Amino acid sequence: MRKGFTLIELIIVIIIVGILGSIAFTQYTKTIEKSRGAEAKAILGTLRSTDAAYYFEYATFGDVPNLAVGAQTACTEGTHYFTYACTTGTAGGTCTATRCTSNGKSPAFTTAYTKSLTQAGVWDGTPGY
Repeated sequence: MRKGFTLIELIIVIIIVGILGSIAFTQYTKTIEKSRGAEAKAILGTLRSTDAAYYFEYATFGDVPNLAVGAQTACTEGTHYFTYACTTGTAGGTCTATRCTSNGKSPAFTTAYTKSLTQAGVWDGTPGY
């Protein structure tokens, strides 16, 4: 009697390893994209507190260039994963981060999604990671 594995057994093992590898890679990609969202949350928090300070000094909410926190307003090669914009309303401002799909920091993401933070501290956004 011969000892060893048959070709069918080896093919089945290779298929199972391939399936597990593809699942792991998908989860890895999602985790990496979630960590890139941390950039947006950190800068949005800074924009929110700076916007409040700007309001106390000038009695109006500022836009991103006036707040001088280093947030990008356009996708620039190699600097950020998101672009940032602030809008004003009667209840305060809302700052929004939009994921760059081209230019931006490499690698680019295929689907643009947003994260936003109101002056009241409410997080919102579109589905993404």
